[in-house]
Amino acid sequence: MSKPLMAKATAVWLVDNTTLTFRQVAEFCGMHELEVQGIADGDVATGVKGFDPVGNNQLDAGEIEKGQKDPLYKLKLKFNASAVGEEKRRGPRYTPLSKRQDRPASILWLVKFHPELSDGAVGKLVGTTKPTIQAIRERTHWNINNITPIDPVALGLCKQSELDTAVQAAARKKAAEGSVMTDDERRKLVSTEQSLGMETDGKMASGLEQFTRREEEEKPADFSDADSFFNLPDADDEDDEDDNLVR
Repeated sequence: MSKPLMAKATAVWLVDNTTLTFRQVAEFCGMHELEVQGIADGDVATGVKGFDPVGNNQLDAGEIEKGQKDPLYKLKLKFNASAVGEEKRRGPRYTPLSKRQDRPASILWLVKFHPELSDGAVGKLVGTTKPTIQAIRERTHWNINNITPIDPVALGLCKQSELDTAVQAAARKKAAEGSVMTDDERRKLVSTEQSLGMETDGKMASGLEQFTRREEEEKPADFSDADSFFNLPDADDEDDEDDNLVR
């Protein structure tokens, strides 16, 4: 269920101006029932000015009347086309003024102990900008010599679960980048035994064959057999054979 704009201020107005139950107000504003009770007791949202949901076109007056008559009735937020997707919007994390001076120390801690985190992940955890992160990474920050790395969880800038989630996501991404490859790349990668056992083909094979044939053609006659070399026919024997032919 979508929440109204300025939910806490809307809850203050409903508590002060209606007889709706704490549960009805809590369900409509997306809050806990005890938090609404704290608003009624003056322990929560002290100094917060009420925000009229009827006057700001977020709730019909008829819905309040139905809720006051039936304690189990759930108030329905008016449809506002301009608010569609508002909850999905991602913006920089808000950091209180008292903790903004601690952000450089947290950035240095994250860069030092979790270098796998991208600038975007660090910015979401601490609520800072990429130029600031880059300056600390490159040690060009104006106060880099006086910055001591401190865990952002200890400083209250983020939760331990958020830090763990970001680190695990970065580790999975890094592992995927190092191991995943396409089918074409797998086919190109062969072992040494496979490459040595492959028969050459294509132009390289034909070139080797041509070179081998040329080498064999240019090779001189083999006279390694001494008997065949020295047992050549004599000239006299050749003359006798010629005379016999003439006769």
